[in-house]
Amino acid sequence: MDNLHVVVALITRDNDYQAEQAASAAEVASHTGVKIQTIYADNDAVNQTQQLVKIIQDANPRPHAIIVEPVGTEMLQVAKAAVAAGIGWGLLNRTPDYISELRTSAQAPIFAVTTDQEEVGIIQGKQLAALVNEGNVLCIEGPSNSSVAKLRAKGMLATKPAKIELKILKGDWTEHSAQQAVKSWLALSTSRQLHVRAVICQNDAMAMGARKALVDLAEKDREQWMSTPFTGCDGLPKTGQEWVRRGMLRATVITCPTAGLALEIFAKALRSGSQPPEHTLIDPISFPTLAELSTKRPASGAPAVPFKP
Repeated sequence: MDNLHVVVALITRDNDYQAEQAASAAEVASHTGVKIQTIYADNDAVNQTQQLVKIIQDANPRPHAIIVEPVGTEMLQVAKAAVAAGIGWGLLNRTPDYISELRTSAQAPIFAVTTDQEEVGIIQGKQLAALVNEGNVLCIEGPSNSSVAKLRAKGMLATKPAKIELKILKGDWTEHSAQQAVKSWLALSTSRQLHVRAVICQNDAMAMGARKALVDLAEKDREQWMSTPFTGCDGLPKTGQEWVRRGMLRATVITCPTAGLALEIFAKALRSGSQPPEHTLIDPISFPTLAELSTKRPASGAPAVPFKP
């Protein structure tokens, strides 16, 4: 099958991982001869649904497949509409139960490609244990309706030290959202008495946003805050990994982009007329390794830094 047209629907432009998702899809498109149309939902689940429904209903030109990383839910109804229209459906970083059912009647490939999100959290919990043994830790999570955020939280809670107390704040995967969440929390009187030993975030962008908020607002304690361990996830070479090398983050978790792999799977499946595996799971990696991280921890753990806004 020639002249393949695939829509790649991503969450936001304001996130380094999403930018890498787009870049990986573009790279695969260039060497597979697939035409792609990349769209962004601007972190709005309703907007994303409306975008895709319009594409599915518009017969001219109708794509051969849709690759989507959902903002919120796993988009069952939109998936059903795509299958009914003969459009392939590739889900990124989700593992919904409906894939098997849809494949029984689908004329086009239906599958999911995801990083093992619970394992991401497990690694983060182990990284935290390598940095601090006890005390208060500030934790910036993704949106409450995100299954990725829930799985990462589940994994992290399973491996964090029992004597660690978490203060949970919410962001939307962007640097700005974490910066604003931390600023708002710092304005509360209760935050002034809390001693924070580490800041753990569910992606690198939010880790940098939290770091900026804390360093900028705590000018008198700038050196102390700069020595407090911040960790994130995604671990892209030019952002998360580089921030670790520069000492701005203490650790990250490498999660390889899934969009390019999904596009490659689609290209092969559409041209061969076959169904690929239902789920392709990618293992995350600690950066630096847990052994390397453990050797760098101070004997007494990370410093306890009081807020003095």
